[in-house]
Amino acid sequence: MSDHLPTLPLTFRPGRTRVVLLAAGTAMFLVLTAIGLLLDKLGGGERLSFVFVGAMMFAVPATLARVKVVADDAGVTVVNIASRRRLAWEEILQVNLRPGDPWVFLDLSDGTSLPALGIQPGIAKQQAIADARALRALAEARSIRDTGAHQG
Repeated sequence: MSDHLPTLPLTFRPGRTRVVLLAAGTAMFLVLTAIGLLLDKLGGGERLSFVFVGAMMFAVPATLARVKVVADDAGVTVVNIASRRRLAWEEILQVNLRPGDPWVFLDLSDGTSLPALGIQPGIAKQQAIADARALRALAEARSIRDTGAHQG
């Protein structure tokens, strides 16, 4: 347990993975746009279609790069690829990042587990471990749980 908790609000993101995804998406957009503009035999609509396809190719990694976990005084917001969920601190029973896990999992008071893709060890394993520990310490410090009562 840490004697010093991180200052809130705090946003956890897979920084290096995000940079790689956004760089790849930007490169795809620029290459397709350049091809569309440099091919002399294309008409205006065809050129525009190259730019449109480039924008769509950028959208895929940009969507993957939007994942994050935001902790504030009231709770945690988990933004995954296609979903966003707001949790009160009391709902988070445990923060898990076991060896081999692709990202953090939050064990919740309703008996479910929520993946939190904003903390993932892919490219930056040590950063993900530090982030998981920080979120775990915050959850333990801010959750008000009756350890004697168990819900079934």
